[in-house]
Amino acid sequence: MQDFINRLKLHIEHVNRVGQHCATEETTKQALILPLLDILGFSPYDPTKVLAEFAADFPGVKATERVDYALYCNGQPVMFIEAKSYTSNLTNHAPQLSRYFNSTLGVTIGVITNGREWRFFTDLINPNVMDEKPFLVIDFTKHKAEELTQLAEFKHDNFHVEKLRYFAEENQYIQQFKAVIKKCINEVDIDFVRYVAQQANISRQLNTKFLENIQPFVKQAVEKAISDTVVKGLSAPTIITAQPIEQQHEALETFNRDAEIQINIPQDIIHPDNERIITTIDEQELHRIVSELFPTHELTAKDTESYYSVLYQNKNNRWLFRYDVNRKRPTVQFIVPIDDQRRIELDRAGLEVLNNGQIYLDKPEHIYRAVGILKDCLNFCSNDENFKRSVNS
Repeated sequence: MQDFINRLKLHIEHVNRVGQHCATEETTKQALILPLLDILGFSPYDPTKVLAEFAADFPGVKATERVDYALYCNGQPVMFIEAKSYTSNLTNHAPQLSRYFNSTLGVTIGVITNGREWRFFTDLINPNVMDEKPFLVIDFTKHKAEELTQLAEFKHDNFHVEKLRYFAEENQYIQQFKAVIKKCINEVDIDFVRYVAQQANISRQLNTKFLENIQPFVKQAVEKAISDTVVKGLSAPTIITAQPIEQQHEALETFNRDAEIQINIPQDIIHPDNERIITTIDEQELHRIVSELFPTHELTAKDTESYYSVLYQNKNNRWLFRYDVNRKRPTVQFIVPIDDQRRIELDRAGLEVLNNGQIYLDKPEHIYRAVGILKDCLNFCSNDENFKRSVNS
């Protein structure tokens, strides 16, 4: 990641230095857009990764219209890029990109850029229909490299459709929530005043007249709270004092009781009938990730002394994968064989495959890198033909 950030730093300096000289679309492509694609692992010199002037039979699109760049993974187009000159306003060009996007089912990301600003779109609202608003906007003239680590999600060796969809959804929600919070803080409307008064247990009837009377006080309180938080963050060093476990638990229980809320802290779960079966935090996280990736399927977890499985419809013989955390390095074994094509996919994703077909899975979130194989496992487990007993058995 540090090497990636260092390359972004150099690219940001490059954009700010030569951007104003990119008066045409072609110059912008060569000087600003293709260098970033190279940083992301989509080499412009490799036509199996970057195909310029991509043409296809797009319904409603003129035969002369072409996508500036189609980015490929595993022989399939996964991202379209519409390029404009450095000085272009990108707002009016999104409909053209959406026509390409909506007509190609395999493409999940649409990008429009002038080399300085990059707008990323997907289809969160309606499947296969590009959203009107981007889920991510990056401006190289306003951001620092350390703030652009999100771009790593689009690297060729890290490009996974479901993971990007989850990332896009998360990013969109955060931006929406951030906008609402900023509006509440800046405007301090009556609804926000009512909420603060309720949380403060004000022993008065919260009618409109009373709320309007205390509205200036709430606004002052918000401004002071923000100021105190900023000052504290800038001036006070962070001091972490070690406490005995008993004191930590006591403090947590007191906080929960006073706030009247329940906080769920992840922890290992010991089987009530067999203390040798311990469902670790990593195993629980694996089940959570896979369940979020395939929310419409019934996926249950089963733990044994030897391995942890995720089952399809709670059937013991229909396991998507078996996860073994008892080794020095945890491994995962999928129900489908790791043939040459799947091995290439795993290698490209940065996962190490053993001779016996098992894969090292050092962190639960690395399962995102094998989403395609997880889909193969799900398709295999959901096909009854794969589990019929043979006539000779």
